[in-house]
Amino acid sequence: MTRSYDAVVFDLDGVICHTDVYHYRGWKSVADDLGIPFDETVNNRLRGVSRMESLDIVLEKYEGEPLSDERKLELATVKNDRYRVMLGDMSPADLDPAVRTTLDDLRARGLKLAIGSSSKNARFILERIGLGDYFDAISDGTNISRSKPDPEVFLKAAEYLGVDPARCVVIEDAVAGIEAAWAAGMYAVAMGDAADQGSGDAQLGTFADLSAVMTRLGC
Repeated sequence: MTRSYDAVVFDLDGVICHTDVYHYRGWKSVADDLGIPFDETVNNRLRGVSRMESLDIVLEKYEGEPLSDERKLELATVKNDRYRVMLGDMSPADLDPAVRTTLDDLRARGLKLAIGSSSKNARFILERIGLGDYFDAISDGTNISRSKPDPEVFLKAAEYLGVDPARCVVIEDAVAGIEAAWAAGMYAVAMGDAADQGSGDAQLGTFADLSAVMTRLGC
């Protein structure tokens, strides 16, 4: 039987690993410096969004003097610097064993594996958790100009893999990511928040459930 799909593209944060708490602390520190209220509700709006677009959301309640583009870039850099310091504490111990086991299972089926993340820190994070050389392709914030729900990051991943987008499955935890996968013409599997909202063509309770989903898809 001909296989239905040839590749799986994974979002990074919230799917392969979890760095939300570091993002939250980084952005909250910047908001606190500026006297801007910042909580989990605001933070959730930043999921899958580029750094500068995230800053614009953080600044929605800013009431101080107008900020120049240079100052905004400086603030985004401060956030990222603080975030990367926290990421430095990550190690392979932060990778759920079920994630590696499932990835190994997919690779054994002959599937190509890629990352499709808006983060500019994707490669650094992968190195920290012991997956630096694991994926066949990485499409991230360093090679795209538009954030999810735009499909660019996933289309680039398919291009790097040399696979037709229609033969790619995307794993995402954000509704914007699911929308991006659909816009790319890919099959979208939701987990986390996206699954809780009933988004996606299929939903995962845990990452390990992905093996069964791929079997149902004929992979």
